[in-house]
Amino acid sequence: MGTALVTGATAGLGLEFAWQLATARHDLVLVARTQDRLDAVAAQIRAAAGVHVEVLPADLSVPDDVARVAERLAVTGTEEGERRRPVGLLVNNAGFATAQRFVGGDLDVELRAVDVMVRAVVQLSHAAAGQMTSRGRGAILNVASVAALTAGGTYAAAKAYVRSFTEGLAVELAGTGVTATVLCPGFVRTEFHGRAGLSMDHVPAVGWLDAPRVVSQALADVRRGVVISTPSLRYKAASAFLRTVPRFAVRAIGTYR
Repeated sequence: MGTALVTGATAGLGLEFAWQLATARHDLVLVARTQDRLDAVAAQIRAAAGVHVEVLPADLSVPDDVARVAERLAVTGTEEGERRRPVGLLVNNAGFATAQRFVGGDLDVELRAVDVMVRAVVQLSHAAAGQMTSRGRGAILNVASVAALTAGGTYAAAKAYVRSFTEGLAVELAGTGVTATVLCPGFVRTEFHGRAGLSMDHVPAVGWLDAPRVVSQALADVRRGVVISTPSLRYKAASAFLRTVPRFAVRAIGTYR
């Protein structure tokens, strides 16, 4: 069915994307920071789904690592061997969250977050779009968040960039056979918040989404060429509210994590 490259592929939504794509008979290129976790996930998927899985260890806050992933995305044929097939779906999923405030916080952490959530998304989308348009087919799925519509510091600002960037990319790609979709979920039950040291006790049970449903909806929207994918009626309503109320009211709501 083709080859998909997924960043942040060993946990959370990225892991769910990998499994659902493998179940749909896509070969995979899995990108994450830790070789051991990549190898373990790849072995499980190969055994269960019988698809080809490449692993590509990379820290997307490191320019040289991002360049290696971009190089893989730029492959247009099988000149490097029959298993280095062109990537037909890029899932820019890798995230970065911190528990610190911007003022008084570690600036290096903030800049790494921007590198992962903005710079890497732009560079990898550029590599994928060039390769895909040359072949006349493909899709790019960038993971943002409903947080893009809030005033939640560096995280929200990065997601707002991804949302706007993907919309502009979709306009530019029109008629090329390549699509761009931005996924804007709300709170999803994954290890993302816990690993960042963020307490989420304030979020009611109704506010949480399940990763399998979010990923299933996102992939369905990619197939349909939807530009903005917002899973669940509750978050569609929340997004509509955040787009229509005055910005001073949005700022009064506070940080969305």
